[in-house]
Amino acid sequence: MTDRPLTLMAVHAHPDDEATGTGGVLARYAAEGIRTVLVTCTDGGCGDGPGGVKPGEPGHDPAAVASMRRQELEESCGVLKISDLEMLGYADSGMVGWPSNDAPGSFWQTPVREGAARLAELMRHYRPDVVVTYDENGFYGHPDHIQAHRITMAALEMTGPALTPKVYWTTMPRSTMRRFGEIIRELHPDLPEPDPAEAAATAEIGLPDDEITTWVDTTGFSGQKFDALAAHASQGENIFFLGMGKESFGELMGVETFVRVQDATGAALPENDLFAGLR
Repeated sequence: MTDRPLTLMAVHAHPDDEATGTGGVLARYAAEGIRTVLVTCTDGGCGDGPGGVKPGEPGHDPAAVASMRRQELEESCGVLKISDLEMLGYADSGMVGWPSNDAPGSFWQTPVREGAARLAELMRHYRPDVVVTYDENGFYGHPDHIQAHRITMAALEMTGPALTPKVYWTTMPRSTMRRFGEIIRELHPDLPEPDPAEAAATAEIGLPDDEITTWVDTTGFSGQKFDALAAHASQGENIFFLGMGKESFGELMGVETFVRVQDATGAALPENDLFAGLR
């Protein structure tokens, strides 16, 4: 027996990702007395600047954007009651095909073993019982999400399965993804019809409902999740969830879903608790 608290570590790519995919579980488990550790890999410097100025446009200052997003991240962590924030500080690589993908020092250009070694040190320090990150496609193909997956899985190999009993990848039920599409059309009826190839790619995001292993009820914490997203005000244009309003947001986002990829507890599947078998 040990006095060490049960610990959840979430490894995310950018400021605001913590709220989008795992805000509910971070808030829920913090309320249950579990230590919650957030590792954010990049500085978010490829996000929107003040006034919505985009990367590459006149007036976009990545350093200033990174500083602003750090403040927003700290506010979000306060809303979600996250115990510990660790920032690896890599430069945001931007979306697929952006010149920033190839920039020296960008997360995408960082050798996996280098990033993994730094993350492994954090794992040895915090000794997480549960680690959550993205799947091998970074959920939707973003270079930094893919890299976060790679360094997390490599770090777990470095530290060994005895350190972290359970590992999960975030995902979304296809049924929920379809509902997102309907809501976007309701909020923005003038949007043009999507390109067929783009629509087909979007339809492949997430998993069929019956392939999801873990469904965690976070209904009671959906308000915190909404407020954590709202803390990232500079990126509001890109966070369409905020346009739903808090009530609709809570109805749709009251469950967070995962695929369990490592388990040393023998907990039965499907499960409704990331810590099943640990308490």
